[in-house]
Amino acid sequence: MDYEYVVIGSGPGGATVARELARAGKRVLILERGRDWRGTAIYGTYAGALAYADRHALLFTREGVNIIRPLMVGGATNMFAGCSTDPLPWWYTQYHIDLSPFAEATKDELEIRPLPTSHRGHASTHLADAANAIGMHWIPQDKFMRPARARKFTCGAHCMLGCRCGAKWTASEYVDDAVEAGAELRTRCQVTAILHDKHRVEGVRVRWRGSETDMRADKVIVAAGGIGSPLLLRDSGLPISNGMAMDLTVMVYGYSRAVSGQGYEPPMTWSCADDSLGVLYSTLIDPWLMYPIIMATKGPLYPLTWGRWGNTLGVMIKLKDQISGSFDEKGRISKGMTPSDRERLTRAEDVAQEILLQAGCAHGRMIMTPLRGTHPSASVRIGDVLSTDLETSVAGLYVCDASVFPEALARPTVLTIIALAKRLAARLAA
Repeated sequence: MDYEYVVIGSGPGGATVARELARAGKRVLILERGRDWRGTAIYGTYAGALAYADRHALLFTREGVNIIRPLMVGGATNMFAGCSTDPLPWWYTQYHIDLSPFAEATKDELEIRPLPTSHRGHASTHLADAANAIGMHWIPQDKFMRPARARKFTCGAHCMLGCRCGAKWTASEYVDDAVEAGAELRTRCQVTAILHDKHRVEGVRVRWRGSETDMRADKVIVAAGGIGSPLLLRDSGLPISNGMAMDLTVMVYGYSRAVSGQGYEPPMTWSCADDSLGVLYSTLIDPWLMYPIIMATKGPLYPLTWGRWGNTLGVMIKLKDQISGSFDEKGRISKGMTPSDRERLTRAEDVAQEILLQAGCAHGRMIMTPLRGTHPSASVRIGDVLSTDLETSVAGLYVCDASVFPEALARPTVLTIIALAKRLAARLAA
């Protein structure tokens, strides 16, 4: 089996590279470990989220950080909040990587913009107004959502389980475009090794339908995510970076009888970045049935707060965590908080509580969720083990996903990944 390009993974990086190369007339094979859950009865449900999340959403680091890692066509974009942020300026100033034209083209194509005022939610807007009243600058969040696409726009916190109304873009759509342009897609196909002679890539070894097969390729693009990519490279005898980032995330919850319904509103419709602290604040609350499950990991009494979910307001804190942690020989993840991470998170929690107080929440009824790693990244870093063209030390072998980030973003990652993938595809196609 010979191909020009083999793309490992169908998240935003892999889907974009495959689509652009297929449209340029290249022979492309996409290998996806998971299956395509769209169109199934459980897609976008609580049962579905447990089915397609790695270890049924119970993947933890040794330090107890929960990581939700969807294994499916479209990758994590099925369970993201549909948020978009332009690539940060340091991509160009520090690494001379100009992502602007690719990001702008994507924003035009997918009509990325904030939701209309009428769709941002009363409770979410109330929180943003409270934050602005204490001197912050919260703005409407750009979204990969178009309410006009929906059969009936019913977006709420549950959209993070998978979009059932059709308003949210996912990388699955780029996979569909790639297949329509001639790419081949194989699902439930796990890559077990990258074949190379230490100088040039030769192909991949895959486990598919109960047997292992070698597939030859001129070029291989690894896009298995911030966890999958480094593990595959390491198991294939290739170097990876020391440590990783996670965009460590918590939500601070407050209770208010006067304001209700944030869980029924689209997630993260407002946000505020504090780069001096390395934090992104936004409006976010866990979906109804996930709330008690997640709070149970914090302690046995916390799920008892489930009854006030309808009157709970949530301020998300996404922390730009320092590079730390490791993978052991069995692929288990060690990743916690550094002293600097803890100090900055404590300061951000104080800000979140001040916002909730301003919004009318009861002072003695605020709680914080367990710590989560929302964007595993920076594990195969540019400038460390990758060139600025995303190529490894093995010619013809590239990496294109969040693992290539030089540092944590503390921002939504998808638009940056798409821009990196379009830039890579343009260079490969040329």
